[in-house]
Amino acid sequence: MALGRIATAVLALAVGACSGEPAKDKAGASVFTVAVDGSSTVFPISEAAGEAFQKEQGGRVRVTVAESGTGGGFKKFCRGETHVQDASRPILAAEMAACAEAGVRYIELPIAFDAISVVVHPSNPVQSITTAELKKIWAPEAQGQIDNWREVNRAFPDLRLSLYGAGTASGTFDYFTEAVNGKAKASRTDYQPTEDDNVTVQGVAGDAGAMGYFGLAYLEQNTSRVRALAVSHGGKPPVAPSAATVEDGSYTPLSRPVFVYVSADALDKAPVAQFVDYYLTNAETLVRGARYVPLPASAYATARERVASRSAGTAFGGKNDIGADIAEVLRRPLVTTAPAP
Repeated sequence: MALGRIATAVLALAVGACSGEPAKDKAGASVFTVAVDGSSTVFPISEAAGEAFQKEQGGRVRVTVAESGTGGGFKKFCRGETHVQDASRPILAAEMAACAEAGVRYIELPIAFDAISVVVHPSNPVQSITTAELKKIWAPEAQGQIDNWREVNRAFPDLRLSLYGAGTASGTFDYFTEAVNGKAKASRTDYQPTEDDNVTVQGVAGDAGAMGYFGLAYLEQNTSRVRALAVSHGGKPPVAPSAATVEDGSYTPLSRPVFVYVSADALDKAPVAQFVDYYLTNAETLVRGARYVPLPASAYATARERVASRSAGTAFGGKNDIGADIAEVLRRPLVTTAPAP
């Protein structure tokens, strides 16, 4: 998949995808390019949507899907360089302000549930971990202090601890650090960061003492290479990440909704509107195929209503909402003005 992503990114540059400039098909006819960028977590869903939509269109429309991370993608989106933004957390206040300054109106569309999965090498004897122990590992003050599993818990093995995780432009980084450390972006920095979750898979799979974290799809695709830890929070029994534990609400606080944001003005372009309609109409199938957890059918109906009415704004007020209930979120009013710092 990594090579495919590189090819996708190169193709996006080659055909002027970010500006929406038309490419040419084999017969020389213009082909509109729908540009998607952002979260590596949401990437598998949007990639599948793009491939299926292109096939249905018979080559009349091209869809490029890149993965600059949620933060990196929002920078492009708020400059008007892309049509659709994949996001593994809600738009933040600074991004709301950037979009407003550039005149970019956005429609927020929750698309799936995910479980941030904490993974180790299969040979590691540790089976479960508490969120307090995760904080002991990942908090800023752990840097230079915690570098052995036994320093976290005396029952853990005497094994050098090495860390892999999301880069600072990643929405997964924002969500994980807030859920575990209590503040978004508060993290030790002596770990291997990346916007490509396959790099984390490779790192953990090749290091007996490694720990990493990423979305559920990457766990499901690599169960022979890495193993997820069950997570205990608030004194409750440890729970392993899975579709079932996300659906029943027992995997907390590391389960979350993920999103696509659509430029409201870009929906005036027929290929963009057609792609978004295809995405939402087939969302349940696409999400299951990417090994995430679909939202209730009513959530996708609400998303289609937002698109039809061009209802711009966010229900999150410019910040993460750990443990958000999707039904309640969809009832919230949408806001477009960033909160005061």
